[in-house]
This record gives sequence, structure tokens and C-alpha cells, in this order.
Amino acid sequence: QVQLVESGGGLVQAGGSLRLSCAASGLTFSRSTMGWFRQAPGKEREFVAAISTGGGTTFSADSVKGRFTISRDNTKNTVSLQMNNLKPEDTAVYYCAAKPAPSWIVAPTAPAVYNYWGQGTQVTVSS
Repeated sequence: QVQLVESGGGLVQAGGSLRLSCAASGLTFSRSTMGWFRQAPGKEREFVAAISTGGGTTFSADSVKGRFTISRDNTKNTVSLQMNNLKPEDTAVYYCAAKPAPSWIVAPTAPAVYNYWGQGTQVTVSS
């Protein structure tokens, strides 16, 4: 059974930082593309960032480029999202997602291409 468990969310002031982590089990993590998505109240789930199986390739949404960094540790089966210079518009539930696939030709930004999802962690940025 695949499990993705996010942690690290919380309340932070604008300009602050948070680091989200996602612990994966039940899948071959080192062969899975990993992604982070977020969903604000009343809005659709949106892509934040993705990282390839080996960690050598990443892709981020324009809205977070230069502020958020995705990384992974295949020895610990974890993927992280370092979020700096947070803004109130970053407030959302953040989800970790996994796509068992060796690589990508087109960056996997659509939620539908991911097979497994975590339960999410709330991030709230106050102004």
C-alpha cells in the first residue's frame, strides 16, 4: 500500500520560510517522479514543483520560481519543498504526489498524471 505523508506546514508571516517534507512508502521511490501541488479554498489544485527520479531535473511553476525549491533524498524516501519569501497568496493545502515513471519529456504539471497522493498539509501565510 502506497503512503505519502506530508509534514511541516503551519502558520508563518509574509516573508517567512517553511520546509515541507513528504515521506513515501510502499512504492519504488527512486523510480518515481515526485511533485508538489497546492489547493486554496474555492480554487482548483495547482502545480507547484516536480523533481525527476534522480533529482537532477526539476520544474517549478512561475508563481514560485526563485522562492521555492524542491529536493529529494532517495536514501530516505523523502521529497522536500523549501519555501522562502512566502506570500499570503501561497496560503493553501499542500499535497505531495508520486508518479512511478523513469523520466519525463514534458514536465508533469497536471494532477491527473500522478498516481498517488498524500493527505496534505496546511500552509497559512499572514500579511
